[in-house]
Amino acid sequence: MRVISRVAIVLLLLLGAGWVGLRVVAGHAQPPVPLGLHAGKLAPCPDSPNCVSSYEISPEHGIAPLTFDGDPDAALARLDALLAAMPGAHLEQANGYYRHYIFRTRFVGYIDDVEFYLDGDVIQIRSASRSGYSDLGLNRRRVEDIRAAFLSAP
Repeated sequence: MRVISRVAIVLLLLLGAGWVGLRVVAGHAQPPVPLGLHAGKLAPCPDSPNCVSSYEISPEHGIAPLTFDGDPDAALARLDALLAAMPGAHLEQANGYYRHYIFRTRFVGYIDDVEFYLDGDVIQIRSASRSGYSDLGLNRRRVEDIRAAFLSAP
């Protein structure tokens, strides 16, 4: 019985160490492509399915931009206020009409880069995971949650 207890303790310690190691690695991942504006647009999505962008037309990566009526500065301020209240969101860069937020997943701490660019009467969006291949639709769901909150905000 003691052997089983010791094996169980060793396995739990190994699992714990692996989880801590995964969080450390995930928390230090760098974006796979340069972020920001390139020729007036957000960067294209990579081939992996863990990215969505309003500039993409493929069903796998494409997503509609945010739409608004009225003052562009007010729309951007509304978006900033909404994102400031979202759990896990952190503003990395605000430069004119460009915003870069990072989101950390709760369990492992993977980083997702979410970019917004106010482009005329729409806000272009790009949301991509820094690591891994598939995000199981997390970036798409996040953008749709942001859209729903943005459209319902006063």
